[in-house]
Amino acid sequence: MEIVGYIASLVIGISLGLIGGGGSILTVPVLVYLFRVQPVVATAYSLFIVGSTSLVGSFPKYKENEINLKTALIFGVPSILAVYATRAFLVPAIPDELFTIGGMVFTKSILMMLLFAVLMVVASVSMIRSKDALAEEEEVVEQRFNYPVILLEGVVVGMLTGLVGAGGGFLIIPALVLLSKLPMKQAIGTSLLIIAAKSLIGFTGDLRNASMDWTLLLSVTGLAIIGIFIGNKLSKKIAASSLKKGFGWFVLVMGIYIIVKELFL
Repeated sequence: MEIVGYIASLVIGISLGLIGGGGSILTVPVLVYLFRVQPVVATAYSLFIVGSTSLVGSFPKYKENEINLKTALIFGVPSILAVYATRAFLVPAIPDELFTIGGMVFTKSILMMLLFAVLMVVASVSMIRSKDALAEEEEVVEQRFNYPVILLEGVVVGMLTGLVGAGGGFLIIPALVLLSKLPMKQAIGTSLLIIAAKSLIGFTGDLRNASMDWTLLLSVTGLAIIGIFIGNKLSKKIAASSLKKGFGWFVLVMGIYIIVKELFL
């Protein structure tokens, strides 16, 4: 299973390189089901893996002038504060056993996996229904910031990231386009930088609460980063739109599987 897990780690990076997002949604299931990492710890590991991979992916975007630093700062700061507070204080405060229904005990681990599965289903629908916006010419509009809404969105995305360990690019990119009036290419690049910052800083909130298996963590991260470079090269030869829809269907099946497994199996 570990060999399959390492192959899947490479696939996480390849998918990020190919379609610009979505790969991080696989990180927690890979850690939990293939490497047998406890779910709460897996969400912490996922923050490091997603953050490191996104950071590497953001460098070429910065060189191509596809990162808006002002937007990253305005959107990123509340998100970073929210994810750190969630990992450092909210997650440890959730009791290990929450409630019992019909003899089934709902634990913190089950809650984490169910919440993650719901996020997977939502993300998959977003990928299946999305259009290839990058292929369209975009108008350059004057950038205006709806500060209260951006603040609220940043906090919500940060808390969600802190709880389930996913980058939340499928939430951040539409928010940057709609609320910050960024062109799609800049929204994707800026999203990578925001995800990198909030995930890595959020991960530091776990350092005092759990011991880390750095060998596993660095191995999976390294393979995901290698995968990003492979995905970037493949993306020049393969249409991303059809891949995104196919990947969306795969994530949907995975999300439903996790819900069934945690509740009934």
